[in-house]
Amino acid sequence: MHVRDLTQYLAELSENNNRAWFVMNKPRYDILRAEFLELVTRLIAEVSKFDPAIAGCNPKKALFRINRDMRFSHDKSPYKTYFSASIIASGLKKPSQGGGPSYYFHIDASGTLLVAGGEYMPPADRLRAIRNQVVADAGGFGKLLKNKKLVATYGTLQSEGKLIRPPKGFDADAPHIEYIKLKNFIVWKETPIKKMLSDALEKELLNGFKDAYPLVSWLRQIKTPVAAE
Repeated sequence: MHVRDLTQYLAELSENNNRAWFVMNKPRYDILRAEFLELVTRLIAEVSKFDPAIAGCNPKKALFRINRDMRFSHDKSPYKTYFSASIIASGLKKPSQGGGPSYYFHIDASGTLLVAGGEYMPPADRLRAIRNQVVADAGGFGKLLKNKKLVATYGTLQSEGKLIRPPKGFDADAPHIEYIKLKNFIVWKETPIKKMLSDALEKELLNGFKDAYPLVSWLRQIKTPVAAE
């Protein structure tokens, strides 16, 4: 993965986010997309060594499209200004599609790498199952939060969208109530990578995913109840 070429391309795309520019620069995109696919393919092979559950993940299905869904957005820019992928056991791209926890990363136009692990915005039934497990496995969840590698790399779980009050059905004195208020059960970190070489990028990603594994593993054990027909 030629990081400098990718960030340069994305920076130019952010300044010229229109179909005409994209079509004119399609050969550049195709090369970078192929390199990105190769990177994800290698990552799946390496991650499966410590998390065998994702060994069967299809690299092509792990990649997100660069086209934006503009149907419900005021921003009518047709293209994303980042390359992204989600490595997940089910092969689905998003936990919100019912696929469970994933390893996610993207590289954006500013030359920033975001590495993440866990579940982002899970659907209501899945979110409730996770919250119930926080209470049922209070000790195990507490141990997870103190995992040295997880803490050293990510700190704690992200609090984006956190509720002010406990969600319905949970008492204010429930174990780990501040985490029960979360809408996401995910960790992430950002790293500038404009001058990073391909080998260093791959190492950064693998280390980040490995340190997020305890959270991914804990979440994967949670079964979401099947709704009655």
